[in-house]
Amino acid sequence: MTTTMSPLSFGEVLRITVMRRIWYAQVVSLLGDFLAIFAVISVVSFRLHGTPAQVTGVQVAYMLPLALLGPISGVFVDRWPLKQTLIASDLLRAGLVLLLFAATSLWQVYMVLVGLSAVSSFFAPAQSVTIRHTVPPHGLLSANALMQMGMMSVRIVGPATAGVLVSTFGPDVCYAIDAASFLVSASLIASVAILRPPTTAGQEERAAGIRGVIADMGVGIRFIASHPTVSFVAAAMAAGLFTIGCFGPLIAIFVRELLHGTERLFGAASAMIGVGLLIGTSSVRAFGRRTSNETLILGGLAGIGVGVLALGAVLHAAVTLGAMLVVGFAFAFVMVPAQTLMQQTTPHALLGRVSSTMISIVGFANLLGLVVSGMFAQLVGVRVVFLGCAVVAWVLALSGRQLLAARDTPVTA
Repeated sequence: MTTTMSPLSFGEVLRITVMRRIWYAQVVSLLGDFLAIFAVISVVSFRLHGTPAQVTGVQVAYMLPLALLGPISGVFVDRWPLKQTLIASDLLRAGLVLLLFAATSLWQVYMVLVGLSAVSSFFAPAQSVTIRHTVPPHGLLSANALMQMGMMSVRIVGPATAGVLVSTFGPDVCYAIDAASFLVSASLIASVAILRPPTTAGQEERAAGIRGVIADMGVGIRFIASHPTVSFVAAAMAAGLFTIGCFGPLIAIFVRELLHGTERLFGAASAMIGVGLLIGTSSVRAFGRRTSNETLILGGLAGIGVGVLALGAVLHAAVTLGAMLVVGFAFAFVMVPAQTLMQQTTPHALLGRVSSTMISIVGFANLLGLVVSGMFAQLVGVRVVFLGCAVVAWVLALSGRQLLAARDTPVTA
């Protein structure tokens, strides 16, 4: 979707007070998250010598509640005050992270991650709704790019930092930083007023009770299924997350067994995705001035396939770092335009449900990638899984092009 107004710059978006505080809060809490998750994966991979299935199990435990609870949590995000929802989510997650100190088995770690993910299923759509209500439509591409840039900056600093911290001080210091980051995030959000356009009395009455919750869930799901642009966004985001899910958790195994590397190389390789994402998100706004969001998304899917192919085809540390850079760069061209399209085309009253249901859809796609990669890595090896992921990414890009063609035909008619 194109707008008649000139897109806002990054600086103009950050001059919006609520957006600026939300961005600061995300950067701080994501840094803590990356440190903690990396610490868990690093311990399972290099200290417990976990199998590919056990390593992917960490990601499955964190993604499963997001996938399952999305449609339900979105109903309540559309009802509850946004500010209180965001603050309560941060405080609950700070408490849950502290349980990692007492975890003595892999299953206990899994349960903590499940709890964190369940609470995050409310935070993520509430954050998306807040951005949509705060930033004007012609600033959404820049706003979403900024959010992704914050995430990518953390991905650059987080994995490498976590690798040093875990190898030097152990994983507990990462858990402590994560808990503190949620408290800082809650304080930043508490410092601003966050409002949303009021819903009508009819909408509130219709949403009352258990039947109302089920009905509201259905409204969000039907909107995604029936709206051509939002359907395309859901398919594209699911495609990208499926491919990322297939190879992402196996990087640690790839480094350990095929490159014979250490935690530091694993941290550096993971950080290169962040570098690529940072470059991609800072570039996507410039490309978006003359290219449609749909075209950017399809190009991003094809680029992911190129990076993953290089990763599996050449066993060399330098090539691995370069391939991870390409994957990160291409992934930015999927997520930023897709998020922007979803926000621009969804009515305010449905945004929480649509956002959370989209998170659920891509969560299931990511989980499917995790499960497939874990099983096939043990059967045919990590390298073959990577090569297969490249093929899948290209097939999905071509399928997306056909979906757009089918979508445009009835719309034009």
